[in-house]
Amino acid sequence: MKYASLLCLLCLVLAAVTCKKTDKLAAALIDKTWLHSFEEDNGDTLVYRPNTYEFPPSRGRTGFMLESGGVIKRYEIAPTDGLEEKLGEWEVIDKRNVQIRMKPDSNPPQHYQVQILSLEGDVLKIRRQPIPGSN
Repeated sequence: MKYASLLCLLCLVLAAVTCKKTDKLAAALIDKTWLHSFEEDNGDTLVYRPNTYEFPPSRGRTGFMLESGGVIKRYEIAPTDGLEEKLGEWEVIDKRNVQIRMKPDSNPPQHYQVQILSLEGDVLKIRRQPIPGSN
């Protein structure tokens, strides 16, 4: 019983630390499915909208979901034209940057950073940046 109480206290402390790192912007991104609105991309700026947005017809859309526990679900177009879910981890680096580490079974394994340029209403604009020395 003593150890169970200590474990619960440790979980609460870790949750509080995680909440401090996650600002309002990151909180607005969490637990939503974001789909790539490639028609709106501009140069290296990628545009995403919630999956509830009425997109124009397309053959398929990639996307992602950041879960509050640090898990990212990335949705890619599968060989059969459906969506294939890939798992990874995400971590807030600072106010505008999120680091993504896809699981080793991703083909190829990926480790990159995403800069959040803006989130206005239902329009998320990001820039993907490689991390030096990683895939």
